[in-house]
Amino acid sequence: MEKTIKVDENTYRMLNELVGEIRSEEKRPVSINEALSKVLNEKKKRNIMDFAGSWEMSDSEEKRMKTGLKKAWSEWKPKSF
Repeated sequence: MEKTIKVDENTYRMLNELVGEIRSEEKRPVSINEALSKVLNEKKKRNIMDFAGSWEMSDSEEKRMKTGLKKAWSEWKPKSF
């Protein structure tokens, strides 16, 4: 069963750009429906580990972050009920 959806001009342009990218990668005609399905299926498969190693930081940034976290955890007090 097919459904019709409405999108604004900007979204339609982005969808066509996506179709063009996939068409270039796969070297074959691709429909908007196929492009949307591909993007949505890939989104479902995402995992937090997909981002492992993607944050680059210097040694000094790492040291500042660890110091800040240690301080925050040392000052944290659980709520008493």
